[in-house]
Amino acid sequence: DDYEGTDRTVDVHIRRLRKKLGHFQDRIQTVKQIGYKFMDREDS
Repeated sequence: DDYEGTDRTVDVHIRRLRKKLGHFQDRIQTVKQIGYKFMDREDS
């Protein structure tokens, strides 16, 4: 029985990453129906 996680596994990891990034948490942007992307300073 291999554990495959849930459909919210990535969301949980992103939430934890954002918390650790603190002031820079807005660098991780949600892209609807695609996923996430990391914004560089030049992207903003």
